[in-house]
Amino acid sequence: MTLRPSHRRWLPATASVAILGLMLTGCSTEPTPEPTESSTLSTGLEPYYEQELVWDSCGSIVECATLTVPLDYSQPESQSIELALNRRAAASSEKNLLVNPGGPGGSGIDLVASSVPLMFSEELQDEYNVIGFDPRGVGQSSPINCLSDAERDASRQENLRSWVEEDREQIREESTKYAQSCLENTGELLGHVDTVSAAKDMDIIRAVLGDQQLNYLGYSYGTYLGATYADLFPSKTGRFVLDGALDPKSTASQIDQAQAIGFEGEITAWLTDCLATEGCPFTGTVEDARDQLHEFLGSLEEQPLESSDGRMVPIIDFINGFIVPLYDNASWPLLSSAMADAMDGNVDMILMFADLTADRQADGSYGSNSSEAFGAINCLDRPMDAAQARMDAEAQELQRVAPTLGKYLSYGALGCENWAFDATGRPGELNADGAGDILVIGTTGDPATPYQWSESLAEQLEGGVLLTYEGHGHTAYGRSNECITAAVDGYLIDGEMPAEDTRC
Repeated sequence: MTLRPSHRRWLPATASVAILGLMLTGCSTEPTPEPTESSTLSTGLEPYYEQELVWDSCGSIVECATLTVPLDYSQPESQSIELALNRRAAASSEKNLLVNPGGPGGSGIDLVASSVPLMFSEELQDEYNVIGFDPRGVGQSSPINCLSDAERDASRQENLRSWVEEDREQIREESTKYAQSCLENTGELLGHVDTVSAAKDMDIIRAVLGDQQLNYLGYSYGTYLGATYADLFPSKTGRFVLDGALDPKSTASQIDQAQAIGFEGEITAWLTDCLATEGCPFTGTVEDARDQLHEFLGSLEEQPLESSDGRMVPIIDFINGFIVPLYDNASWPLLSSAMADAMDGNVDMILMFADLTADRQADGSYGSNSSEAFGAINCLDRPMDAAQARMDAEAQELQRVAPTLGKYLSYGALGCENWAFDATGRPGELNADGAGDILVIGTTGDPATPYQWSESLAEQLEGGVLLTYEGHGHTAYGRSNECITAAVDGYLIDGEMPAEDTRC
């Protein structure tokens, strides 16, 4: 899952895929019953389940296909939308492994096209055709569309601070305009990008792949998507790995607070590391360094810095860039270097990180709609209360538990206050009764999906088994150690679940 700085500057999950080679969530929805085989004809789903995929080459070793799914599962015969899929075929195996990188808004197409060889073991790639897909509303599938590239650039230039009352009123106005733009440019799809619908899409993917059960590896928000599928379709659930889990019971406010605390802890760990390294821009004790960081960030709130390409970097865009290297401790030296530059007046490196979160290309175009999809899916997946008194109290608590980042995460409910569609999801347990064993991986120093969320999900799932990576960073498989790789491969390839409470 990813941080959600206020005023619509939501950080999409795939930023860390591009920079750090890891997967960076969303929230809970109320599960609906799985359509049984006997009800398929009456519900109008049979044409979707019986369609055939046509795979065409779309790269040297990657193939692509397009799948049709209902826009609205309550009226499947009404309208349809398209999902984009791709795959890396195994050398000598017909088994399929569906993957999701997180977000919400992350592209499985991009994951399979570029990151699989770097993250997945050769043994796993030999065993499975790795299947990627862009969920509904995302990327190359029927997409959410809200702003032009120029409008996205202009939005990022605004120095609007949600914790300042005058700015907050302007944020309300701009959020309303943004919601209307999303509706005008996207249409009815905007109300059907919820996680339950995406999980139902996954079952159609399973069927057209010819699999009796779905094998799946999901990171971050992808754990919530996977757990939702397992809860809806337990008899169709095969070998499932959920890495960097979201707790489906958490409310929007609880998620904000847990992430704020998690990132505050990683800031402490990073500052400790920085102070022991030559070239660190901070001095003294860790608390001295934190005070210096706060002072610098405070100066940016009043006076943004200008990058070498002429763009200003307001405080929220700066924060979006600042937190990217905190997703992986291997990138802490990059953050130290970027902060040394920034405190010397050069924000180019921080802006590069912020551009990665938004998928902005060097020519000024945006390569994906990950930010727009992130907001649209979250607005449907969980209710957010924008009552002023409640937001004020939560902002005060965020500042108390996370003095560095708390204020920048406050008043996030404003983004969904005037959304065109009401939330359909609600926090609640996902049990996946009858789904069999499901491997849940938690990282003890994960700032984006705190370790206690993985503990909670593993406990909720009837067949949940917790695997722990003792380290820093977001998610574990593909970026941690051989112990994790062996445990995950042993389960996915050989069906051997690691012992309960295994720690790596």
